[in-house]
Amino acid sequence: MTSQIGVTGLAVMGANLARNLARHGHQVVLHNRTQARTDALMAAHGGEGDFVPTTSTEEFVQSLQRPRSILIMVQAGPGTDAVIDELVPLLDEGDIVIDGGNARYQDTQRRTAALAERGLHFVGTGVSGGEEGALNGPSIMPGGSDESYAIVGPMLESIAAVVDGTPCCTHVGTDGAGHFVKMVHNGIEYADMQLIAEAYDLLRHRLGLSPKEIGDVFASWNEGDLDSYLIEITAEVLRHDDAATGKPFVDVVLDQAEQKGTGRWTVQSALDLGVPVSGIAEAVFARALSGHAEQRAAAQKVLPGPQVELDPVEDRDAYIEAVRQALYASKVVAYAQGFDQIAAGAEENGWTVDRGALATIWRGGCIIRARFLDRIRQAFADEPDLTTLLTHDYFRDAVAAAQDGWRRVVTDAARYGIPAPGFASALAYYDGLRAERLPAALIQGLRDFFGAHTYRRVDRDGVFHTLWGDDRREETR
Repeated sequence: MTSQIGVTGLAVMGANLARNLARHGHQVVLHNRTQARTDALMAAHGGEGDFVPTTSTEEFVQSLQRPRSILIMVQAGPGTDAVIDELVPLLDEGDIVIDGGNARYQDTQRRTAALAERGLHFVGTGVSGGEEGALNGPSIMPGGSDESYAIVGPMLESIAAVVDGTPCCTHVGTDGAGHFVKMVHNGIEYADMQLIAEAYDLLRHRLGLSPKEIGDVFASWNEGDLDSYLIEITAEVLRHDDAATGKPFVDVVLDQAEQKGTGRWTVQSALDLGVPVSGIAEAVFARALSGHAEQRAAAQKVLPGPQVELDPVEDRDAYIEAVRQALYASKVVAYAQGFDQIAAGAEENGWTVDRGALATIWRGGCIIRARFLDRIRQAFADEPDLTTLLTHDYFRDAVAAAQDGWRRVVTDAARYGIPAPGFASALAYYDGLRAERLPAALIQGLRDFFGAHTYRRVDRDGVFHTLWGDDRREETR
């Protein structure tokens, strides 16, 4: 036994993390509210390592050596609070409670403060990689105190994915930092999938390619700069045929994308922080739109599309390359926005978050793992205080090289009525960021007119207001 940890909550993720810990030499004390799950894990996998099954919360806690390390893997929200409330009276000063679910980071901050009053450590931990990652090596984003990480960090690092000899686990920061970063990670994941879906849709409706042909395109893209887990599995999904009907699998799946909430939380947090994450927001709203089946059915009957003929594409390969460029450039924007939000969240909450370290641990185990992240890691190594990824030499040049194809694709989508909100919003963000002057000056003028909200001038310091309802004299405020 290298160390000991308790796991409570043995649904798929909890069970797989418990198995992963046991496989790496840790003694794992097991508990589940429903005893059948503990029994099922022991029956199927009890020989994989040193498991200690327990039948009650009291037995579970008593079976752990002090300082106790307990990993909670239950439904976020009230379910997590209920487990914590049951555990806390049984714990001793210095014990550590780890929450590995997708919790709101504000809940983690609240729980950290509450447990600290009792001398306990709370470690809000993001875990990415799904059930396969949980078993074989996830990307892990723990928060909490330095003291708690000194104890649980080595255990978490031992079960994480490894890339180039580096475990995909790092101490993100104090209190809610781990869950905040995991939230933004999931937001980036939303954007990534939306952009992939838009690329598929354009290739299918503009070029008339079959799902299998588009799957082959994605497989070829996976050999270059777009090499990633999501691109890889997109090729697999598009090449798959439904066994019951013989049709392409993608054609028998209802076109209503679901969501569990982390994407919405990312956008809500970004609004509070004043950070424009338009790529993530468009992905969240696109999922919401897909779910409004009644509105879509009504609109399909009465809303006209563009009255233009679909022009033939003379050079199919060139168009495919344009879509690839649009996908890559839009992906850069989405990641840049996500890392901007992480920087703003860290400043707002007093966390010290190493963005380069996050790019490093996201290279393996997690859903957004990609070759692309090596470039991001290097960008932050080159410039730790980088204002935005888009100004780093590599990304500046990569997006500039993709610009013509990107603009062609967005123009085409608008001309032919193919919805591409992710591509379009990413391009608008890029153009807004690089614009020498924005129409925000007019907005500020309007605000001053109807609400006396004042404005600043380009030619001298100070805050001003124009007396619009009087003689339009300018006052200094």
